[in-house]
Amino acid sequence: MKNNEVNDLYNYGYKIVQNKDYFKFSLDSILLADFVNIKFTDKKMLDLCTGNAPIPIILSDKIDMITAVELQKEVYELAKESIKINKINNIKLINDNIKNYQEYFLPNEFDIITCNPPYFKYQKDSIINENMIKSIARHEIEITLEEIIQISERLLKPKGTFYLVHHSERLIEIINLLQKYHFGIKRLEFAYNDYESNCNVVLIEAMKGGKNNTIIEKPLITANYRGDIL
Repeated sequence: MKNNEVNDLYNYGYKIVQNKDYFKFSLDSILLADFVNIKFTDKKMLDLCTGNAPIPIILSDKIDMITAVELQKEVYELAKESIKINKINNIKLINDNIKNYQEYFLPNEFDIITCNPPYFKYQKDSIINENMIKSIARHEIEITLEEIIQISERLLKPKGTFYLVHHSERLIEIINLLQKYHFGIKRLEFAYNDYESNCNVVLIEAMKGGKNNTIIEKPLITANYRGDIL
């Protein structure tokens, strides 16, 4: 594909295929991958809105089987090439909208679901990028936050874990939706660009059918990462 390039995937020892015209993974995917806590009983993971698959690649040596779903064909091809060059055999890619989940999965199938979703709500008068590949990755054009949480509730096993990274300005909405779909919030971590900035990103761990006994992690300063992110 024109303008493809192969970069290091932070400091994990993996490579990732990027395309400046279509899609490059964000720091938020790295933050979410680092936030995920995989237990020895966890065997199957699902990554939604996978992009070029940074989260599955980073976690591929920690769990038996990962399925990753990406709607956009151009970005899906980047993910497929990334998995190929790293010679990873336990990631299955699906090129479709996760709203079609019933064609692929059974209810209560996964131990873990991760998602770095589109962050911005979409309305007819929303200002979006002329590049629709980028716009779909950033705006809720094809799927909404509520749909992602609802689908995750259906596909997780009882007491399964949902991991989300999102803009902190939508935290109250996220909490309300998690409550609506019977998730208990277990951990929150707030990310800051530096020690002087307000929080801009929140990481959330929620359990299907769990109680809200929530741990607030220490603040995360993303400047410690950014020097090594392209």
